[in-house]
Amino acid sequence: MKKNNKDISATSLKASRTFEIRFSEVDSMKIVWHGSYAKYFEDAREAFGKEYGLGYSLIYDSGYYAPLVELSFQYKRPLVYGSKPRIDIIYRKTDAAKIVFDYEIYDSETNELAATGHSVQVFMDRDYELVWENPEFYEQWKNKWFKE
Repeated sequence: MKKNNKDISATSLKASRTFEIRFSEVDSMKIVWHGSYAKYFEDAREAFGKEYGLGYSLIYDSGYYAPLVELSFQYKRPLVYGSKPRIDIIYRKTDAAKIVFDYEIYDSETNELAATGHSVQVFMDRDYELVWENPEFYEQWKNKWFKE
């Protein structure tokens, strides 16, 4: 199903972006250093937020923080300096008070899967207390994209 040219299903939303591998992101073999993947995933979360209206500013302005509590990667094939891979970020709807994303990075020339990943963010209030129920702004956001 499409809504505003965005990929939407009953339980997920997807966004994509292409990026360039910079020299500062690779090791001496010109292969992307493992620590760079966390930055790619962060950039994907920001792009998703801009596309779907779930940016860090909205979370903060609503009185919350959304720290990462889980972050994982699986490497399938190396990415190299100068390449321009595509990252797909997939939001996974959950009833819990958390934001769950899966990631897929593809070599843009061969379309081969280079890496996958997963992240979980929870909500904390301004006193750094864990929030167990979905904040009102987040419920409204989910209702906008996932009509039951």
